[in-house]
Amino acid sequence: MSVIQDGKFVQVHYVGSLDDGTVFDDSRGRQPLEFQIGNQSVIPGFEEAIKSMALNEEKNVTLAPEAGYGYRQETLIRDFPTTMLGQDRVEVGQNVWFDSPQGPVPGKVVAMAADTFTVDFNHPLAGQNLNFQLTLVGITDQPTQVGCGCGCGSDPADCGSGGCGC
Repeated sequence: MSVIQDGKFVQVHYVGSLDDGTVFDDSRGRQPLEFQIGNQSVIPGFEEAIKSMALNEEKNVTLAPEAGYGYRQETLIRDFPTTMLGQDRVEVGQNVWFDSPQGPVPGKVVAMAADTFTVDFNHPLAGQNLNFQLTLVGITDQPTQVGCGCGCGSDPADCGSGGCGC
């Protein structure tokens, strides 16, 4: 068995689902996900599963939380004063972004009170086993896709804005 070397670009079709069968992502019907091996742009277990595959190989893998988005951490659920919102309003279930020294951080409003609102900064898939049906459709020395690098083919200006669906 050969291992795909760091620096190579791979193109992968996948279906991601939870243990209850809920599909959380599916690349079929769009460009395959393309990423560079070794640059930590995907969750660790996903990259490890791909590294041992051969071109056109199909494989099913289950990633435990530590190989995916980690376990839920109660310390990532934080209360904030509603005064910091100014004139803005938020609702339970709404996704919000906070600035941090490392860049924008997403969270989800999980509770509202008169003077505070509570945000959960855990990844939505934290604590979950992640099941993937994988098909390795390409291995190249250079990227093959133009776009934001997330496999969706969108204009890089739209990446992360919800315009590309990532």
